[in-house]
Amino acid sequence: MKVLIVVTHLLGTGHLSRALTLGRAFAAAGHEVTVASGGMAVPQLDHRGVALLQLAPLRSDGTNFTRLLDDAGHEAGSDIFKARIDALLAALKTTPDILITELFPFGRRILADEFLTLLKAADALSPRPVILASIRDILAPPSKPAKVIRADEIIAQFYDGVLVHSDPRGTPLDQSWPVSDSLRASLRYTGYVAPLRPAPHPERAGLDEVLVSAGGGSVGTSLYEAAIGAARLMPARQWRLLVGGSDATSQISALEALTPPGNVAIEPARADFRQMLNHAAASVSMCGYNTALDLLQAGTPAVLVPYDAGQEVEQGLRAQSLGALDGMNVLRSADLTPQRLAKAVEQVIAAPPRPDSRLRFDGATQTVALAVDMAKART
Repeated sequence: MKVLIVVTHLLGTGHLSRALTLGRAFAAAGHEVTVASGGMAVPQLDHRGVALLQLAPLRSDGTNFTRLLDDAGHEAGSDIFKARIDALLAALKTTPDILITELFPFGRRILADEFLTLLKAADALSPRPVILASIRDILAPPSKPAKVIRADEIIAQFYDGVLVHSDPRGTPLDQSWPVSDSLRASLRYTGYVAPLRPAPHPERAGLDEVLVSAGGGSVGTSLYEAAIGAARLMPARQWRLLVGGSDATSQISALEALTPPGNVAIEPARADFRQMLNHAAASVSMCGYNTALDLLQAGTPAVLVPYDAGQEVEQGLRAQSLGALDGMNVLRSADLTPQRLAKAVEQVIAAPPRPDSRLRFDGATQTVALAVDMAKART
């Protein structure tokens, strides 16, 4: 079958990473997959087996998701939006059997014209593809009831189901989004979407280190600065700061200008990060979807500093649900100091090992099975 997955990441890279994980799962099952990505290019992400269609890229203006910028940092004009729609409609001419929109209509409302144009065109195809929404465990809670009503209307008009990439025993969608009776009937819980648990690193990279990361977005400066200060208070422990984002080079230069102590290494984000978690003494990170799953799978002691700038509450809700686990400590960004971070790291390292989670991490495989079964049922 042919599968088209449409995703636009505007700040971090978690949305694209999850979409690519789904795409690789479809490809591994023998399907032809295209992922249309509308955010900035992220070359370090694995898209083997998946045709990656890069739309004219957009990003948010920091945490202001109502103002979109192009790859040169200028406010996006109508020509960019037209080019994106034209590229999506061209991709639709391949007549996919399955169309998946990531996050929309529960988010990316600023791109509603783009998504609705695509959905209307897909709905008019013959044969019509199965149309599914793909959402993570926790959504940004709606600021107005009208947003909930509009999402329900769009789901009812265009969608055959909503794939919730969560285990309801861990995080039901109701925790962050008002689930109406009509929406509940459309929900399909897949389990968490995560790659297979990584094997140990062949070189045991990260052994006994504190790994500090802030995802793939251009955020995390305060976290890295606090980590350098905490490392000064823990001279016997090696710290490694992994810096991602499009401005990683300038971020690294700024951090090196702080003259970090000798037990701190600073380098760009690494593709083998998940393998390194198997050997680390502890992780210090934000609490995005992919990072949380990496930590749960690896069992790494972790200090979580959820991203909460602007109106962001998603990571805070997720961190709340993880904070009760052994070896997990939550530190709010407002409370982040080198002293508190050092104390939190010492606490999680000393905590008893975390038992293996009984939550489901086979969400990618289950997504393929659900979507393919629905597509077959239409023929």
